[in-house]
Amino acid sequence: MALRFFNTYPRKIEEFEPRDSTGNAVSIYTCGPTVYSRAHIGNFRAYIFEDLLQRHLELRGYKVHRVMNITDVDDKTIRGAREAKVPLAKFTEQFKQAFFVDSETLRIKRADEFPAATDQRYVERMIDMIRELIARGLAYQADDKSVYFRINKCPNYGKLAHFDLTQLQSTGRVKHDEYDKEHIGDFALWKAWDEEDGDVKWASPWGSGRPGWHIECSAMATALLGDQIDIHCGGVDNIFPHHEAEIAQSEGVTGKKFVRYWLHCAHLLVDGQKMAKSLGNFYTVPDVLAKGYTGRELRYALLRVHYRVPLNFTWEGMKEARESLGRIDEWLARLREIAKEENVQRSTPNAQRSIEPDFENALDDDLNISAALGFLFETIRETNRAMNENKRDATSAKTWLDWWKRINTVLDLESESEVAVPAEVAQLAEQRQNVRRENNWKRSDELRDRISELGWEVRDTKDGQKLTPRVTSG
Repeated sequence: MALRFFNTYPRKIEEFEPRDSTGNAVSIYTCGPTVYSRAHIGNFRAYIFEDLLQRHLELRGYKVHRVMNITDVDDKTIRGAREAKVPLAKFTEQFKQAFFVDSETLRIKRADEFPAATDQRYVERMIDMIRELIARGLAYQADDKSVYFRINKCPNYGKLAHFDLTQLQSTGRVKHDEYDKEHIGDFALWKAWDEEDGDVKWASPWGSGRPGWHIECSAMATALLGDQIDIHCGGVDNIFPHHEAEIAQSEGVTGKKFVRYWLHCAHLLVDGQKMAKSLGNFYTVPDVLAKGYTGRELRYALLRVHYRVPLNFTWEGMKEARESLGRIDEWLARLREIAKEENVQRSTPNAQRSIEPDFENALDDDLNISAALGFLFETIRETNRAMNENKRDATSAKTWLDWWKRINTVLDLESESEVAVPAEVAQLAEQRQNVRRENNWKRSDELRDRISELGWEVRDTKDGQKLTPRVTSG
């Protein structure tokens, strides 16, 4: 099956054809965090989708060059630094580092570059791009000394979002959004310095100031990936005005098509509502870990729904993620035991269907992770049934383990190590196993309750008791 993606620009599924028609190189630009606070799990839903995209492209033999920007200067970061009474760089550094820690916890592959908007080389590129836009009549300096992009000079402006320009309103994201502009939709390329900016400013041909949010990404993307990019990703909230503005600026400077494929991730909801601190349903990665869950469990929960479908995060869903990973862990453990038994005779050696590329084919179809995971768990059911019937030998077990190793380069869900069970919990679990052999169910339940009090859950499976850390209520 050919690799296909839903391209936001034409609003349809298209076969993927990278610019490098003779090779296997793919360039990807992904909108990273704005480091005015710690990224929340909604942000990481998008970052995990982008991680899945990169991993699957690499599985299919492409060499991916991915850039993820760090927005470390905008109204929010400046306001945060001012309120904290610390320099901008010191204020944003803590959230940059937190982002990398959380990304590692969720097993997200690092991008090849993480350009920061305040890096002088990119600020200089932003200034050069603005100068070119002014020279081409696509931008102008207003009386407030800020520089704006003329959207009326860009006939394709609004096509990414399929937006009627007559309905444009102030975005609220950029300071002076309606100040002395030729058109309400004109957006800031360079924002003139004012007192609230403090010492955050750069020299430019238009006076001291700082770049607008949109030009930052255009400059960093083209500086590192060239004038044309294969894939640009982000959340649906980035489509307008941010990505729309990126297209206008970049193509206004280069005269070339900026991006071939636009991929956007749907929102994450919490208990069916938009996540908001005022609703008490705003969670960061450490918030979820504090409930007793692991990074891979959160990764699974954020990964398992197709990226273009809104994902409803619930604590019940986190429990389901734990159970699903438990099924994978138990399946792998059984296969590994059989793989060690080189000389054990099976009733029907190598009795198995051939391994079809269903998992990869599902992901070829616009990263259909739901279908891919469906195939994985159907495989687990079938192979478990065969193992129960003594129809797996070491060779077939190793074949399935090799298959798992391949698809796990995309999923990255395998448990790295067993969680150490405290001695007291292990002793109680052993006692419970003994009383269950004696059919002493009352005592078994008492021991289960005691184990739970110590922060652990015990599940009875056909392979014996399984102990897992107990999670706190959501």
